[in-house]
Amino acid sequence: MVQIVQDWEPVVLRKPVAATAAGIAASAGKKGGFSNQTANGVSIRQLENDEDEAPMTLPSVSRDLRIALAQARQAKNLTQKDLAARLMIPTKTIQEYESGKAIPNNALIAKMERNLGCKLPRSK
Repeated sequence: MVQIVQDWEPVVLRKPVAATAAGIAASAGKKGGFSNQTANGVSIRQLENDEDEAPMTLPSVSRDLRIALAQARQAKNLTQKDLAARLMIPTKTIQEYESGKAIPNNALIAKMERNLGCKLPRSK
């Protein structure tokens, strides 16, 4: 008869001694983690200093564009849903543009101009 014997000695895993001695140098070459630069290579601290405690404001759709878009859409007898389907974008995007909550995108405004057949005011 065969006996099965189990080994119950604890196993301890440790880092190699060379890596712990040079821990600072080893961690400097690691990939990933937090970076102090934006995707464009601008220092985050430089951006913070440029703001001078001013709150960050995002561009929004101008009142002129909101009114012109709604009037042009209604002149073509289109609903927001119909215009969105023509532009192949979500209906919510048209709602945001007409309510002024969207961040203006000149490429999308140009697409709207071609579809509606009129000139819309652009963001600067």
